[in-house]
Amino acid sequence: MALKTAMALAAGLTLLAGCASRYTPTPLAANFPTTKQAKLQAAYHWGVISDNIEKRVVAELKKSPPRPVYINEPKDATPFQHALATQLTTSLVNDGHVVSRTPAGSLKVEMDVQAVTFSANRPQYRYHGERAILGSGVWLLSEIEAPALLNVAVGAGAWDAYDWFNAQFAPGDTPKTEIIVTVSVSDQYRYVARSTSAYYVADSDRILYGIVDPKPEEPKLTRTFQVRGDM
Repeated sequence: MALKTAMALAAGLTLLAGCASRYTPTPLAANFPTTKQAKLQAAYHWGVISDNIEKRVVAELKKSPPRPVYINEPKDATPFQHALATQLTTSLVNDGHVVSRTPAGSLKVEMDVQAVTFSANRPQYRYHGERAILGSGVWLLSEIEAPALLNVAVGAGAWDAYDWFNAQFAPGDTPKTEIIVTVSVSDQYRYVARSTSAYYVADSDRILYGIVDPKPEEPKLTRTFQVRGDM
């Protein structure tokens, strides 16, 4: 019965799609194909993305004659920018690159971190259909009917599979805060290497990335009364 209902619904949607207008005043809003974006939740994660950025930058540097590099840390660096500069220096030195303490005669490595705030409560469609267990450690995405998972999970292997299936996703709602990290290597004439990547960050950690939220207005403790006539 459920399968027939699903088929009828699909047929109805097909007919509706066929009746869509050929012309609209503006483009229709559509979702992008599903992708994943890492969420930074610990200082260790900062080291991971620093190593990743360093590998991409070094791959570009190898296309040019070797030169020392100088890490140009922002003057008023946020905790994240300071940690990124420190960890990037460590990664470059450990990989055998010369990192200068002064900019003279060196390629300049600059870091730009743009923190952006989107609307809260953005949806996430993590699965297509519902999870269903077929046996110990064997899972299926069922689009028709969703059995009660707690009643059919069998053995420790099933729970391990369930944990693995869900552990890839960060807990909680979609963060409203994201950062765009760009690392550029240049001399006075041109860019030699450049890397840009985007990450979610926990909304409770916004201060670490330079976002200072305004304090909520305190309630007024005074009231004004208008008196008319003689007392």
